[in-house]
Amino acid sequence: MALFGKKSNILLGLDISSTSVKLLELSQANDKYRVESYSVEPLPPNAVVEKNIADVEGVGEAIKRVLSRSKSNSKLAAVAVAGSAVITKTIEMDAEMSDDDMENQITVEADQYIPYPLDEVALDFEVLGLSDRNPEQVEVLLAACRRENVEMREAALDMGGIKPAVVDIEAHAMKRAFDLLKAQLGDNADDLIVAIIDIGATMTTLSVLAEDKAIYTREQLFGGKQLTEEIQRRYSLSFEEAGLAKKQGGLPEDYDEEVLLPFKEAVLQQVTRSLQFFFSSSQYDDVDYIVLAGGTASIDGLGEMIEAKLGTPTIVANPFVNMSLAPKVDADALSNDAPALMIACGLAMRSFSDGKY
Repeated sequence: MALFGKKSNILLGLDISSTSVKLLELSQANDKYRVESYSVEPLPPNAVVEKNIADVEGVGEAIKRVLSRSKSNSKLAAVAVAGSAVITKTIEMDAEMSDDDMENQITVEADQYIPYPLDEVALDFEVLGLSDRNPEQVEVLLAACRRENVEMREAALDMGGIKPAVVDIEAHAMKRAFDLLKAQLGDNADDLIVAIIDIGATMTTLSVLAEDKAIYTREQLFGGKQLTEEIQRRYSLSFEEAGLAKKQGGLPEDYDEEVLLPFKEAVLQQVTRSLQFFFSSSQYDDVDYIVLAGGTASIDGLGEMIEAKLGTPTIVANPFVNMSLAPKVDADALSNDAPALMIACGLAMRSFSDGKY
């Protein structure tokens, strides 16, 4: 299975996170996107641990349900592996070479770049364009991931009745979806230093873009699951009940002050710490914009709080602002889930891109 893959027909964007499976189908007409369907289905506890599938059957069943609920007719999907599971390296090769010749040469020389036995690795490459330093060479992005990571996803999709047409990299899918947000950042978005902070259930990922290129990524264990667990503990609910209450409301009056506010302060602390790590390991000492993504970004007032405390313009990611919606898509639900659908959106966009991130 190729890591970048080749597109074919309409691809569903299928994001397998640590607590849910998110499915999104887009169509395109005259450069405008339309959301045809989307659905989110919870996963059994610990079915995915730190971005690795531990329970193929549990994930496969969730995929079957999410496909059924979405009512999509497509059976082809783009999925992604976590950036931490992938080794990427940009190399230069002769611009005159055909794809087949490149593939042969990369296969022969791959052990120079990949620290794993090659029979354990899924390997792929993508031509990025002519080299700035030498016009007779092209820059080639090499990506390698343990074959097991790809095969587990393939097995889960197969069980769910979906064929994996593309295996992408989460950071590339996130970058593709971010391109839809640029208009919200002003006319000079490509010149800005932007911190995309994806706060999932268990993992927070900081990706920094400068001049529209990813220059830094860091993952840390922190996420919305901690809020769910605190709701569960304080109000004697099951984990599932706590998760629903977090999303739908209806918790006692003391929730906002006693539970939600301390959690928002913990998020602020994590964001501050992530940015400090970036500043201490780069030439930068500031970012122009913060984009909050992931399910936790939907918490009311979180973006405003971070902007007020850090003094940096902050938006909550919504890649669907300029998209039309099919009649069966619930606009309010989509808007609420939008920050958590960035990766699914970037994957669904593979239907219309040449594969480049």
